[in-house]
Amino acid sequence: MGEITTNKIMFTILTVLNRHGKALCSVDIADKLRIQGMDLSERTVRYYLKILDENTFTEKGERKGRLITEEGRKELNRTFVSERVGFIINKINNLSFLTDFNIETGKGPVVLNVSYVLEEKMEEALRILTIALNSPYSMSNRIVIGRAGDLLGHMTVPRGHVGIGTVCSITLNGVFLKAGIPVSSRFGGVVEIIDNKPTRFVSVISYEGSSVAPLEVFMNSRMTDVLGALKHGRGNILGSFREIPEISLGDAKRLHNRMSNMGFGGIILFGQPGKPLLGVSAAPDKVGIVVLGGLNPIAALEEAEIATESHAMAALCDYSLLSPVEVLEKMYFPEPKPERSSMFDHLYASRCMGKTSYWSVFEGLKQSTI
Repeated sequence: MGEITTNKIMFTILTVLNRHGKALCSVDIADKLRIQGMDLSERTVRYYLKILDENTFTEKGERKGRLITEEGRKELNRTFVSERVGFIINKINNLSFLTDFNIETGKGPVVLNVSYVLEEKMEEALRILTIALNSPYSMSNRIVIGRAGDLLGHMTVPRGHVGIGTVCSITLNGVFLKAGIPVSSRFGGVVEIIDNKPTRFVSVISYEGSSVAPLEVFMNSRMTDVLGALKHGRGNILGSFREIPEISLGDAKRLHNRMSNMGFGGIILFGQPGKPLLGVSAAPDKVGIVVLGGLNPIAALEEAEIATESHAMAALCDYSLLSPVEVLEKMYFPEPKPERSSMFDHLYASRCMGKTSYWSVFEGLKQSTI
């Protein structure tokens, strides 16, 4: 087997099973490993599948195939660190290629962040999400909800929980790529908001050498204050710094305008050639863009002491299956509750009364060049 280690073989088998989301037999797995330059016999693959079965990382599926288990997915995220260096940037590039969302029809796969909350916390969570998802700090106001046992993409909602799928900002990479605009994702970080305006990055992690999603790290480390940004116009939110070719800036802005008509209302900041954006400089002949969104609505839940198990860039899902959060709010809770949190009183009042000033302070920022 040369220099191939046992850890790498098991890690790669789990990665293959996780990527395909269906039962694969040893022949299929061996073929897919061969494409990746790992030439193993079917018998050898069966040997490692037996080890993975014994460790409950895989289980038998239909036609003698194997499926990755939830425990197997957790193992992918917490071990084999040396094999996962650079994993995130590769995942971003793969998902960008697979995203085939059509901004004219509103159909096609988008990338989801998937989060699980306890069933008894769902009402409280949905009320907070209604505000957060309609703010400029969210990629889109549309979500998909699954009950225990349902599938969100290839991910099964665990018992006693509700699954929430929100649009991941990597969807933007895919839409731009399909339009001929290559996007380089450089950093995920924390953006400081002052007087309702993004001012600077205060912390960043490079996607290039990371084995975990940077925005997950910042959210789980409680380094955000999305609720403060929503209520007072001051706080720390999640954002990512990306680069596009300088000559594509005009096309990128026009494309984002068209996306807004399909529920993509979050802030995208466009930089200027040769100038830093929120304190980060772009490479020569490139322009920086900062996307605010992704996990910010879920970070708001964490700040409100609603525990989540979240997975960034978790799955692909057809956009037509997502609904505006208001539709789901009325479906689950048709009657407004008088004991609604005071933190959101003024935000709810503005939205429900249809005031034109609702979020108007952000309109000039939703597509800014600074």
